[in-house]
Amino acid sequence: MAELSDRYEAALMANDVDAVNGYFWRDDRVLRFGIADAQRGYDELVEWRTTAAPVSPSRVILSRDVTALAPGVVAVDIQFRDGDAPFTGRQTQTWVRLADGWRIARAHVSIIAR
Repeated sequence: MAELSDRYEAALMANDVDAVNGYFWRDDRVLRFGIADAQRGYDELVEWRTTAAPVSPSRVILSRDVTALAPGVVAVDIQFRDGDAPFTGRQTQTWVRLADGWRIARAHVSIIAR
């Protein structure tokens, strides 16, 4: 799962919108909650991603925890920093194994002042 998380992160950093969208579950039940936004359903997520600002090129992963929760369900929790920004970011993803591979079914991004 760490390798898959790395590939997602590389697509995010490259602002490869199609690749990033491809990691998400193509379903009306997919959820993504960001710092100042929320998407419910794959179509809403894709629409948002096409206009979202790219991730800062100074983003650095500080830590990553990968936890298998059940067969075919994995949580990936990342702590990150954006350069000298006065916050630490958190990113949580719930990945599920579907017929077409591993996909993100739930995602949440938040920031905490340092």
